[in-house]
Amino acid sequence: MPREFVSRTSLPGNQLAACAARKFVRAALAEWTTEEPWPAESIGDHLVDDAVLLVSELVTNAVIHAGTTVELLCRLESAGPRGDEEGGLVVEVSDHHPTRVVRDRAELAREGRDGGRGLQLVSALSEEWGITYRRDRKTIWCRLAADREPGGVLPPAPEADRALFRGLRATEILSPMPHRGLRRHDSEWISRGSLSFLAEASDLLAGQLDEDMIASLAGQLLVPRLADWCAVWLSGDGPENTEPRLARVWHAAESRIDGLRMVLEKEPPPPGTRAGAVPWPWPATAHGADAAGAALACPLVTGGRCHGTLLLGRTGLMRFPDEVIGLIEDFARRVALAVGTARQYARQAMISRVLQRGLLPAGIGAVPGVDTAVVYEPTRADVVGGDFYDLFPAGGGRWCFALGDVQGNGPEAAAVTGLARPIMRLLAREGYGVAEVLDRLNRALADEAAAATLGDALGPGWDPGPRFLSLLYGEIVPEGGLSEGRLSEGRLSEGGLSEGRLSEGGFPEGGFAAGDVEAGVGGGGALCTLASAGHPLPLLLTVGGTVRPAAAPQILLGITDDARYRSESFRLAPGDTLLCVTDGVTERRNGSRQFDDDDGLAAVLAACAGLGAAGVAERIRRAVHEYDVAPPDDDLALLVLQAQ
Repeated sequence: MPREFVSRTSLPGNQLAACAARKFVRAALAEWTTEEPWPAESIGDHLVDDAVLLVSELVTNAVIHAGTTVELLCRLESAGPRGDEEGGLVVEVSDHHPTRVVRDRAELAREGRDGGRGLQLVSALSEEWGITYRRDRKTIWCRLAADREPGGVLPPAPEADRALFRGLRATEILSPMPHRGLRRHDSEWISRGSLSFLAEASDLLAGQLDEDMIASLAGQLLVPRLADWCAVWLSGDGPENTEPRLARVWHAAESRIDGLRMVLEKEPPPPGTRAGAVPWPWPATAHGADAAGAALACPLVTGGRCHGTLLLGRTGLMRFPDEVIGLIEDFARRVALAVGTARQYARQAMISRVLQRGLLPAGIGAVPGVDTAVVYEPTRADVVGGDFYDLFPAGGGRWCFALGDVQGNGPEAAAVTGLARPIMRLLAREGYGVAEVLDRLNRALADEAAAATLGDALGPGWDPGPRFLSLLYGEIVPEGGLSEGRLSEGRLSEGGLSEGRLSEGGFPEGGFAAGDVEAGVGGGGALCTLASAGHPLPLLLTVGGTVRPAAAPQILLGITDDARYRSESFRLAPGDTLLCVTDGVTERRNGSRQFDDDDGLAAVLAACAGLGAAGVAERIRRAVHEYDVAPPDDDLALLVLQAQ
């Protein structure tokens, strides 16, 4: 039976796994060369480099696509005693996400997606390979044929010399790039593996939207395949000429990273204006005091703009071969494109955040005698959400609140919100009641002039299309906010109630009776008037634990200009809680079901009895997130008002 040498390890599912895997493979192969019988005949340079390359590819793919810890096993099978069994190296890379099926390039191409080149590389370099699925893991394995190169054959010599040769061979394997210049099979790798390398680099870089992560990935992709060390300088992303910063330094020997960083920081490369690699002075501490090699500087230029510089070096070379320089320039272009895309995303996200802050109140006012809480979670940071909320004093002891949802999102939704919110505030402070505010706001949204204004704001030729608004709007008057004289006159201050409504003993719209109003003065709680225009209905949780809708459904705003809205009024007794939500809460999906099916929201709210406003808001938010394992796909907003 041929003897086997086995080593295994477990790696974390993060960006450091590939580097650790490469070091582990080199350490295992180096250790095996010191064993008796000596297996170095099977461990030539070609086998070492192919094993490191494939392990790096497979571990990187496992981290990206599975996101779990990665199990790595290497098994060296020596040749049989009679030569009838070929020796070789078996590599197994396992992740703990067996439901994520591995698909080849042809299958992905049929779906119009790019990828799968890593498996092509495995197929090209290995003697045989396969995929094994188990209940708790998925394993990709490959077998590399043993080398038959002179570099791995032990020369006839006394035992002392043989031990010396074993030690030298182990040292050579542990060096990521031995000091012997460009080996003859490097050109073979460039011809057969460069396309796969560039394709995999494109896949990895294109999915990143953080420029520092892109710099980190660039270093791991280059070292040790094409370089012993590399550094990524990133220039400032602004019109002013800011100093470049050293975003990432990567070295095959991690103990030398800090020293290399100190040397490089003293002399940053000047920003380039043209793509293309140029020679760069070799840093003295890049590979030890006596080491020397070739270094290149590649400006990261895309779209006529330089985003930084990629520096890299390789020991044992007077200069990089032309084919290697071409490959590095292609790689640098991909890095530049990824950095440019990440910066464009960051600018868009910043614009959206600034615009979103401008469309929301700077803060929530403290309503006397009423505890308030707000939850607002837009789905994406780079797109302005369609949900908005507001809570503001309208004068005369009245506080107005609103929770709205514009159809769609982005700049079109922002334009509608930017029109609706100021109109709503202006009308409320002019003394208009709830129903009157909705009537006038509806006419403004439905008016053709308003639609034309939206189109002009978004640029010439832009057709905003129909933009509807669902809105829950109301006003709340805390206990003590109305004087006895104003109640006897039958009106709320600043026009909150129209003339004569209270004197008639009740609200025509189905609100509270005169006795309720009298009880609300000096008895704690608050008076609430509200209306729902196409919005999820607000829910009222009483002190006794019962839950009921607090409004009747009405038509959306902006559909027709002749709609008329009616408000409903009631007393919010001390301890009563009013919950207002957007459809991001009620329509949260789990398969074919929604969160509010079978009055699911009311059931969760009923379980919040005894909690304060902040506790209710957090309980509802957590229930929405836990309803499905997938993150919410719609903006989420809710407002809680609780009378004290």
